[in-house]
Amino acid sequence: MTEHVVDIVVRGTMGPSLVTALDGFRVSKRGDGTSSIRGAVVDQPALLGLLRMLDDLRIEVVSVNRVAAD
Repeated sequence: MTEHVVDIVVRGTMGPSLVTALDGFRVSKRGDGTSSIRGAVVDQPALLGLLRMLDDLRIEVVSVNRVAAD
């Protein structure tokens, strides 16, 4: 399977424990009150698992975008 790099934009900022839990993803604050979570996912179930975790934590997802690898 081919990995895909995704950029998930969420409302607000991520606390240190969540950033640590997102090992393998780069988390950065954006100037508009959102945060970006960027990293590789191996397949669609992995992406859905990540989105489910964010939903379980009541983190609002603004957008999910596939991007070119860094």
